[in-house]
This record gives sequence, C-alpha cells and structure tokens, in this order.
Amino acid sequence: MALTAAAVPRYRQLRMLTTVVGATDGDLARAIGAGAETAAAAETELYRRFAPRVRLYGRRHLRDEDAACDLMQQVLLLTIEKLREGAVRDPEMIGSFILGTSRMVAANLKRRDRRRATLLDAFAAEQLAVMAAPAPLDEHALEGCLSTLAERDRTIVLLTFYSERSSRDIAQTMGTSEGNVRVIRSRAITRLRACLGAAERTS
Repeated sequence: MALTAAAVPRYRQLRMLTTVVGATDGDLARAIGAGAETAAAAETELYRRFAPRVRLYGRRHLRDEDAACDLMQQVLLLTIEKLREGAVRDPEMIGSFILGTSRMVAANLKRRDRRRATLLDAFAAEQLAVMAAPAPLDEHALEGCLSTLAERDRTIVLLTFYSERSSRDIAQTMGTSEGNVRVIRSRAITRLRACLGAAERTS
C-alpha cells in the first residue's frame, strides 16, 4: 500500500531511527562525519549513549553535579563538531575519543575553578572589610533577600556566616570543591548586596 504524502516524512524518520538504534558506535560516528541522511538521528543516538557515561565521569572527578552536567554538554558538543569536521581519525574508536575529551575538558574545568579560587582569595580581605562595615543592617530585609537565593547558595551563606564553618568543611558536607564553595558564596553575596540596596531605595 502506497504511503500518503503526509506519512512519508514520518516513515523516513522511523526508518532512520530503527537504523541508528541498531548501529555500532563506529557506524554512528561515520554517519555523522559523512553528513548522511541519518546524521541527525545518529547524533541523537550518540548523545543518548554517551551522555550518562560522561556525566558519571564528571561526578567522580569533579564531585559536583552542575560541573558534571557542564562537562557532559561540552564533551558531547565538541565530539559532534569534530565528527562533522571529519577531525576524528578513527570513528571505530569514538568511545576512546570521548573519554580523552572528557579528561581534557575536566582538567580545564578544574584549572578554571583554581583560578577563580585564587582571585577570590586575593579579594577576600576587601570582601570581609565591606561585610564588617558598621552600617546598620535591616534583618527583616536580609531574611527576605536570603529567601530569593537558590537553596544551595542560601545554605552556603548560612553555613559560612551563621554556623562559621570553613570552606573546606562546607565543601565536604555538600560534596563539592572548596573553589566551587567560594565561587557560589561570592555570587550569593553580590546578589544579597544588590537585593539589600534595592530594599533600601524602596523603603
């Protein structure tokens, strides 16, 4: 029985999906590199297969869920771009290529966190001086501003300034790095200052 014009695209899509689901990783890589009719479906299938593995690698080596998700996105996007450019020499070894890329990107993310931590440490004294200023503080406004923060950000602020816990202690408690704790705390403080400033202007 002949397909109607409206059914043809759907039939082709189902046929491509069936083809790529049963394909090897190397087959998928070659289809992407060749720009074949099944390239888009092959990219989706490659992402489906490898995204959970890259995210797990990120959890183990970066110890932070957000960083693991960033790693997953960067690695898979970079892999697909390299396949489209024909820059992957051996498509059969696409799994090894993705692992190597994961290592490289994870190392870059760690270096980025260390640089951020160094910068934050350099300005720590200035931040403490601003926070220690004897200006009167509207506790009610502060509570309202704290409630606008994401739960993780609010927890880090409270553990730091109310429980007086160190960055290392907080990092161990929350399963992340000291550098990440400092970055999150710095951003949260900036948001709180902006919120309190807005509250003062409207009062």
